[in-house]
Amino acid sequence: MNVEAGGAAVVELDPEERLDLLLRDLRSTRKGLSSREAARRLVRYGPNELRRRGGRRWPGELARQVAHPLALLLWAAALLAWWAGIAAVAVAIVVVIVVNAAFAFVQEMQAERAVETLAAYLPAHTTVVRDGHVQQVEAVTLVPGDVLVIEEGDRISADARLIEGGIEVDLSPLTGEAMPAYRAADRVDVHVPLLSARDLVFSGTTCTEGEARAVVFATGMHTELGRIAALSERVEREISPLEAQVRRVAWLIAVIAVVMGVAFLPLAMFAAKLPFHDAVVFAVGLLVGNVPEGLLPVITLALALGVRELVRRGAVVKRLSAVETLGSTDVICTDKTGTLTENRMQVTAVWTAAGQQGLADTAATGGPLDDEALRALATVVAWCNNAQLDTPGGPVGDPTELALLTAAAHLGCGVGTDERDAGRRRQFHFDPVRKLMSTIDQRDDDGLWIDVKGAPEAVLPLCATIRQADGTVGPLTEQRRRTIAGQVDAFARQGLRVLAAAERHLAVGAGLPERREEAEARLVFLGLVAMADPPRPEVADAVARCHSAGIRIIVVSGDHALTATAIAGQVGIGGPQPKVVTGDVLDHMPEHELDQLLRHHRELIFARTSPEAKLRIADALRAEHHVVAMTGDGVNDAPALRRADIGVAMGRSGTDVAREAATMVLTDDNFATIVAAVHAGRRVYDNIRKFVCYIFAHSTPEVAPFLVYALTGGAVPLPLTVLQLLVFDVGTETLPALALGREKAEPGLMDRPPRPRSEGVIRGSMLVRAWLFLGVLCAALQLTGFFAVLWHAGWYPGASTGPGSPLHHAYQQATTMTFLGMIAGQIGTAFAARTERASLRSIGVFTNPLLLWGIAFELALAAVFIYTPPLQTLLGTAALTPRMLALVVPFPFIVWGADELRRWLLRRRRAVPAR
Repeated sequence: MNVEAGGAAVVELDPEERLDLLLRDLRSTRKGLSSREAARRLVRYGPNELRRRGGRRWPGELARQVAHPLALLLWAAALLAWWAGIAAVAVAIVVVIVVNAAFAFVQEMQAERAVETLAAYLPAHTTVVRDGHVQQVEAVTLVPGDVLVIEEGDRISADARLIEGGIEVDLSPLTGEAMPAYRAADRVDVHVPLLSARDLVFSGTTCTEGEARAVVFATGMHTELGRIAALSERVEREISPLEAQVRRVAWLIAVIAVVMGVAFLPLAMFAAKLPFHDAVVFAVGLLVGNVPEGLLPVITLALALGVRELVRRGAVVKRLSAVETLGSTDVICTDKTGTLTENRMQVTAVWTAAGQQGLADTAATGGPLDDEALRALATVVAWCNNAQLDTPGGPVGDPTELALLTAAAHLGCGVGTDERDAGRRRQFHFDPVRKLMSTIDQRDDDGLWIDVKGAPEAVLPLCATIRQADGTVGPLTEQRRRTIAGQVDAFARQGLRVLAAAERHLAVGAGLPERREEAEARLVFLGLVAMADPPRPEVADAVARCHSAGIRIIVVSGDHALTATAIAGQVGIGGPQPKVVTGDVLDHMPEHELDQLLRHHRELIFARTSPEAKLRIADALRAEHHVVAMTGDGVNDAPALRRADIGVAMGRSGTDVAREAATMVLTDDNFATIVAAVHAGRRVYDNIRKFVCYIFAHSTPEVAPFLVYALTGGAVPLPLTVLQLLVFDVGTETLPALALGREKAEPGLMDRPPRPRSEGVIRGSMLVRAWLFLGVLCAALQLTGFFAVLWHAGWYPGASTGPGSPLHHAYQQATTMTFLGMIAGQIGTAFAARTERASLRSIGVFTNPLLLWGIAFELALAAVFIYTPPLQTLLGTAALTPRMLALVVPFPFIVWGADELRRWLLRRRRAVPAR
């Protein structure tokens, strides 16, 4: 309307009129769109998703592969060979660099895509009104005109204008402001920046409190978040701690190789009297022999495969590095409801002033008709409720609220969703600190009712009276309070979850209470509702596996202490006399007492705790250098999930906020899945160590021929040419290493204590085993084959083996024997590396078919190198006789057998008790 002010016409905007205009422009209504119209608009507007505009990423990724420390070492070797005039060797090394970089690049891209596509396993959903009903749809299908239903914990998936209700919104992704901002349908701002408008909400932000509905006006790249995303040029890749550790080892290897090359070059020239050309060949061989080219790409691929395995087990891991952390987890802090239990609530009993009744008995006895308190209790839990039983897609809502609605309907006091929404005047959402929820409802023509449900210890102090069975109201005496408390304990000892219900009538004409404390006061106590949520059948076995693996389990639950203790006892947590700490006790506990509590009690049960308590517990455990996995599902759980080493969110019942904050999301909300993920993490970490040992074991046999050549002053011809070494590194090493990354878990994997946080993937004992045991053994065997061929041909030290000499063909066969002997030793090393402690028989010789295929491939490739004339000319190889081949056949069994004996001695020594 127009108002005269100082002679000028000022337009006063009507918020409802503006909203109606917006709905008109969007061709929508307060009841949303039809599914068919939404599908048509999706074709027009496109999916509601952000598209990357960072340009091509592959050139930078490929450049990174040719510039890591190991590649730089090979570049140095190529330059050295070129400077010395050995062009063929220099070109061959460059080819090796390119091939390795291409392989690593492909594996990196595949690993990255593997992680990115995990979103498909857990699509983001949002709640909308379509076809006149509230339903869940995938967020990518949102279109302008959709009506969003926004509740506490929801991530807002599009830019929208509020049409009813009010909510607190975390705008930090857009504004950086840490404090939530209030947004409401009745607060229209016009001449303000878009992000400051109090009637608008934006994609990427999160509802932290309240409920509202909003009409979508922008999706995808047209949102404010999309505008920001369009300005981003690229996304920096995160380097995992494992990658950083391996990169440090790569630099160490590079330094060792350079030092060896520099030290032995003058030794070869002056002490061994080698010509400069031969000395350079020697130095290049040392450099190339010390480079484990496949190390980085194989580790990346192993982690990516571990992530995919966890997905199949029901755990979506957001970062590759989390697989590494899972292997060292030694404390799991878990909630009770839905994680240890089935989250399948069912009301089994109710209690009112008339006494306890089983829910199954009430229909037969006519309980709802005879017991007015029971009728009032059923009415309150139906109205103070946000779940829906009658949606086209089935029941929607929290399992507890669904159970309460079902029970109310069974008692004859059900209420339809439309009736409840039409009668609701205000809602005070569930407060995890106050442990209750309340609504103000117009249930009939007789004024307003305040309906309250929550934890008995939270509701009871707010009540002054109690409703009798005949409907009258009597005083809530101390004796009655003790009776109620005793009934709560009786239900809780049975492992039942207990809620209390209360109400207050507001007289006709009374205004709505503005403050929550004002509404939740002077209540009439109605009764108790007991619900059963049975433990998951697989959890007890998972708990036993945790105990054998040395993993502590701490229950952090918002339930009653007796309920939490009963459920924990049923699954084996806490022992016969568990230590139970309530939220009140914890809140008043000094930090040093909490530290002592966690230090001296292996398993604890924290009951009636707030989400803030989870953060405190996580901080205390991490201060003691524990690796902590923490479960959570609510908005307020997000800080604890971020603080824990592994934040575990619930995929089914969790809020979007919790899933965003977590490192891992359980698609089945099952505690057993956490244990399976720890098992998978340990297995992946073990496999990384196996193929690292396998790769490092080849350094000694690759370097040994060049040392023999140099230390004998050329009297012994070079047992392996540089080109043969390069072919060995590129052609035969990688596939078995990849196969070791798929190795099954060793027996007793979950019987070991957790790996210390500070323990690295590469240990001194591993290097001793690889370089000085397996490596020396392989080097001795291959040199045995080399000298056996030469001596059989009549060679003696110093005899000429160059082109044109009588021994030249025998020399080519001898170097071929060295080459084939390295491959044979490599096969034995692969089988030896399959286990770190156990015997190969315990896991099965043929249980890794990928390794068998890899060995078959490298043997076929070796045959091509040895018996194909063009490659014989290029590599200097020669065909071997059956007798020579027979000499090589035992090599793999000798290597594997020696390591099998070593592992047997280790097991025997550990089995002997200390005296």
